[in-house]
Amino acid sequence: MKSDVQQQWNDRLHALGVCVIMPTYNNAGTVAQVIAEVRQYTSDLIVINDGSTDETPTILHRLGTLNVLHHRTNQGKGAALKNGLALAKAGGYRYAITIDSDGQHFASDIPRFIEAIEQEPDTLLVGARNLTADNMPGKNTFANKFSNFWYKLETGIALDDTQSGYRLYPLHVIQTDGFWYTTKYEFELEAIVFAAWRGVTVKNIPIHVYYPPQEERVSHFRPLRDFTRISLLNTLLVLITFLWIKPRDLFRKFTWNHLKRSIDTHVIHTKESNRKISLAVMLGIFMGIVPIWGYQMLATLFLAHLFKLNKTIAILTANISIPPMIPLLLYGSYLTGCKVLGQTANLQLGNLSLENVTTVLEQYLIGSIIFALICSSVAGLLSISLLALCRKKKL
Repeated sequence: MKSDVQQQWNDRLHALGVCVIMPTYNNAGTVAQVIAEVRQYTSDLIVINDGSTDETPTILHRLGTLNVLHHRTNQGKGAALKNGLALAKAGGYRYAITIDSDGQHFASDIPRFIEAIEQEPDTLLVGARNLTADNMPGKNTFANKFSNFWYKLETGIALDDTQSGYRLYPLHVIQTDGFWYTTKYEFELEAIVFAAWRGVTVKNIPIHVYYPPQEERVSHFRPLRDFTRISLLNTLLVLITFLWIKPRDLFRKFTWNHLKRSIDTHVIHTKESNRKISLAVMLGIFMGIVPIWGYQMLATLFLAHLFKLNKTIAILTANISIPPMIPLLLYGSYLTGCKVLGQTANLQLGNLSLENVTTVLEQYLIGSIIFALICSSVAGLLSISLLALCRKKKL
């Protein structure tokens, strides 16, 4: 029988569209108690029996009216969570709280998630455990710090606990179908990384945790195999971060609204003449292509100051050398060098002899100067033409 306070929480969760998902695998000793505790706060509970071979299926059957999804064989915690989240979303729920069935999590922390999500809707909340708690396994503390480091590198977000399975997922702002790739313990890392990459706010909230004595623990985590899988996933995620996510985020900074504001401030409404603005554009384009990598912005700023040109416009246009454009600029410079020197464009990537490397470098260096001058001149002509159309002539 629920108390009035617990009934209020049940109504509150239901009104917010919150369900609880509980994956379980061979937790016959604890699953019934955890379910009973969760039911004190909500009747919207989905249990994923991940191919248990102990008494778990029988216990779940005895508990009566439960929404249970049975896996015929053990597929892994990640697969259980993915299927549970997809089922919850299909059922019309807005949020899903995931809780382990081994008794380490306290259902009494569910109100913490609800209060937090009411303050910041659509946030992905990860329960933060007290890593100095009694009986916390030393390997867990090390693994969590290790995971926190990689998560910050991959997303720029600092969390105190990235491995806790006690979470709240905002279902309508994360992908639940055909998006996640892992099926074991590493899924929980993948889920919060991909959520952060999609722009979902990810935060910790403090939770309680119980670690039973060593002889009473039931763990299906296989240190060597599972830690290896997590490490391989982190390697892949770091590669994606630097090859795609960071360049993508850089591009997103230059949205149309941002660009329009910059144009309005530094071009349309500036007191400078069309000629000086065009010269700043030409300087930026030229400096963005010439082969002084690492010093382009500094040199552009110095020359803009020296020639009294608009520094903002010069720096902005010098960013033509952002990562996605670099291959095009390199090849354009190399091809131009070949044309100027009357030589055939043939990189011969399979031949890394000193003679070949010297020839390609000569073609590139000469070509980059000519290519930069051509691009700068074209940009200048386009700029002065567009400015003549868009700006009123200054008296």
